[in-house]
Amino acid sequence: MNKLNERPVLIIGGGFSGISAALEITEASSKSVIIVEKNPYIGGRVLQMYKYFPKLCPSFCGFEINLRRIKSADEGRIKFLVSSEIEEVIKIQKNSGKVAIQNGDASAGEKVSSLPADASAGNIRSADAGVNSNNYGNTGDGTNVNDYVNGYKVKIKQKPQYINDNCTICGECAKVCPENRLNDFNYNMDTQKAIYITNISAYPSKFNIDAEVCKFDSCKKCEAACKYSAINLNAKEEIFNIEVESIVVASGWKPYDAEKITNLGFGKYKNVITNVMMERLAADNGPTGGKIIRPSDGKEAKNVAFVQCAGSRNENHLPYCSAICCLASLKQSIYLREKNPESSSTIFYIDIRTPGRYEKFYNRASSDEKTKFVKGIVANIFEDELSGDLFLEAEDILSGKKIKFRADMVVLAAGMVPNRPAIKTGDIKIGYDANGFLFNQNDNLGIFSAGVAKNPADVYSSVQASTGAALSVLQFSANKRG
Repeated sequence: MNKLNERPVLIIGGGFSGISAALEITEASSKSVIIVEKNPYIGGRVLQMYKYFPKLCPSFCGFEINLRRIKSADEGRIKFLVSSEIEEVIKIQKNSGKVAIQNGDASAGEKVSSLPADASAGNIRSADAGVNSNNYGNTGDGTNVNDYVNGYKVKIKQKPQYINDNCTICGECAKVCPENRLNDFNYNMDTQKAIYITNISAYPSKFNIDAEVCKFDSCKKCEAACKYSAINLNAKEEIFNIEVESIVVASGWKPYDAEKITNLGFGKYKNVITNVMMERLAADNGPTGGKIIRPSDGKEAKNVAFVQCAGSRNENHLPYCSAICCLASLKQSIYLREKNPESSSTIFYIDIRTPGRYEKFYNRASSDEKTKFVKGIVANIFEDELSGDLFLEAEDILSGKKIKFRADMVVLAAGMVPNRPAIKTGDIKIGYDANGFLFNQNDNLGIFSAGVAKNPADVYSSVQASTGAALSVLQFSANKRG
């Protein structure tokens, strides 16, 4: 059991990295963790993938294993708050009083609660006061952090929970709902009802309501259709004030906005898509039922061009390599050949980066005679308005010639951008680098990073980083007591 006076560990983000860190901490110690997730489900962006390399396992496979570990954990050791964001993190000074989870003050109109025993889910935002400071051991006023920080007070805001745990995901509510929303899980490539289940692996396993689309009191058809009293359209936002010992930032990533790369035509031409959209096209539970077809006319994509480093390694966009884009395109060229046997892939690249054991994966993809490689940067993409086909203007460096290539569809390997939402942090200085990654461990503060919050990484490397963060949490706790 947890010691009475021991604060839990806060984990910002309920993706693979955050979940992995939580499991490692709780399985290796008596500590408890609280995961805060902005989405209404845990599992993160990995669940939006069709498969992940090198074995091309379904994305829900690894998630199910972790979910079993969560469910078999000691009761109350891992708590989730989904549809939630952190508003404020402040330091607790020594001898500040109670250390248990407690109520706090809130502005007028806010409901203040202690953390519920059955809270569910987790992905948060990291602190906004961070600067590129290497002086991690000093508070700025000459006081050593180890002598000053005694944990953190955290204010969390949770959106109204219109659906409770009575939900059986029977779907009767969605059948009568008259309103539609863009399906953000499928990167807005299709629509769904305003009351919806996010994905087949959704946990917590219940429907959600899009408050921006639902008509609430002027409709209430879903509430009338529910036989299990699972819907409360009068639910309110809640505020939770908790105290934690340390923090793991596992806030994940988002795709770079490809519309900013104006010469490549994303957002202008329907048949130019991004690599994350390609994952959903290939997925059996995606917008097309797993058919890789062109958005413009629904025709099977047979001649697809993959454009590497779309926004990455570019001082005008992302100056760094996003680490996984080459492997993602190789993986997707395999999808394409499996789904559309008559198809061919052409990969335009600067360098193919498949380090370590992933070299075998490169050999697998490149051994297909229908997968071609062109070393050169794509300068422009234009559309043939009659057919919807696309023309890529590029330089073939190995031949020394400029080429014009025609494709049915283009997939842009857009880079990874770290999620770094704004949180009030007072005088806490967190060491983010110039690109927004929390690469350096803020050891003296008890703030650590995992997954893509730390640096661009694949699933395997993210899980490794989570184990490292868990070890750092335990070492920090031991040092404070020692």
